[in-house]
Amino acid sequence: MLIAIAAVGITVFCLTLWCSLTVARMQDLPAWRRYLPLSLFLIALTASLLRVFDIPQIANVIASPLNLAVVVTSLYEIRARRRRNRAGLPTG
Repeated sequence: MLIAIAAVGITVFCLTLWCSLTVARMQDLPAWRRYLPLSLFLIALTASLLRVFDIPQIANVIASPLNLAVVVTSLYEIRARRRRNRAGLPTG
């Protein structure tokens, strides 16, 4: 069971990292929209690392919603870019 939980955690970590880095590489977005998912990811990672210092309450309250926000925001930006590319609109 512990291996399954670790696998899910690693998968969520990799998904959020991939999503946030993908959006951060989009040069046609304003800087705040490019780096919002990455900054939310780093805040969630920092909150998760508080478990090392025996403060799991903050991690439990903050980390999961922020990771969800990273994935939702990133997927929105990725899908919007794909729609613009399919429509032939300029990306600038």
